[in-house]
Amino acid sequence: MPVDNASAVGTVFDIKQLAVYDGPGIRTTVFLKGCPLRCMWCHNPEGLSYQPQLMVSSNNCLHCGACIRACPNGGKTCTACGRCIRACPQGLRKLCGKRYTAQELAQKLLRDKDYLAAMSGGVTFSGGEPLLQPDFLCECLRLCRQAGIHTCLDTAGAGFGSYDGILRWTDLVLFDAKHEEPGGYRRVTGCGMEKAQAFLEAVRRAGTPMWVRHVVVPGLTDGEAHMRALAAYVETLPNVQRVQLLPYHTLGVKKYAALGIQYSLQGTPPMDAQLCRQYEAVYFPAYAGNRKGDKTDDAVSAVGGLCAR
Repeated sequence: MPVDNASAVGTVFDIKQLAVYDGPGIRTTVFLKGCPLRCMWCHNPEGLSYQPQLMVSSNNCLHCGACIRACPNGGKTCTACGRCIRACPQGLRKLCGKRYTAQELAQKLLRDKDYLAAMSGGVTFSGGEPLLQPDFLCECLRLCRQAGIHTCLDTAGAGFGSYDGILRWTDLVLFDAKHEEPGGYRRVTGCGMEKAQAFLEAVRRAGTPMWVRHVVVPGLTDGEAHMRALAAYVETLPNVQRVQLLPYHTLGVKKYAALGIQYSLQGTPPMDAQLCRQYEAVYFPAYAGNRKGDKTDDAVSAVGGLCAR
């Protein structure tokens, strides 16, 4: 892992400011493209492929043909050149995925350094699976950390290994626990659990603090029996400060249609958020709520105040 590689290049599909659910305080979250998992509930399908992708919304399409006329391949194949985006009179097309050097991205993020510090926040690197871009990720983490910005890594641990350099510059890991046992893990992600286990061992060695996050899907990862098993699994994990149960939602379903991908949980209703809070209180009492210096509730209130102005 390079120690100083500011020219490392990565692909980012979104940068979200004023994020309040991606670690402590108010944060900027950077979403890196590329993920080996195929989680049934994924709400960021534009983060699965490493390559830039065209997203097309069919709503309000005039069927004017401007996009096809602009396409160098006559609309038969897409190379993500972006010409149809500029040609569309309705603005229904966008390209997901922009290349940055680590230095370019860090300079962009450092503009908000003082504000993020004042709001007890920082920068979170998410995805996709950010560990699939290890050199770029490591250098971005280093540049942020050395500039005094708190760093979070939101990951399922599905990377290539050799995580010591990355964890050296990570203040907090947000570990996405997909499932507590290998059979269930493969069922909901399409992959084995071995890479996640290897990453957790690296976290154990590094001593990096960790929050565990788990998506609760009706009929799939909910229920009393599942929560008991999940609680037992959490007790085996290193350095856990907090457990967050994230209610499944359907906000990303339309993205699948825009990318021409089939959605596997079509018809599944959103999870009851209040029931998730009850599960946290019953099965994770030592890890639930505003603990370990977390100021998420304060951050939510602050963002609400900003938006109301």
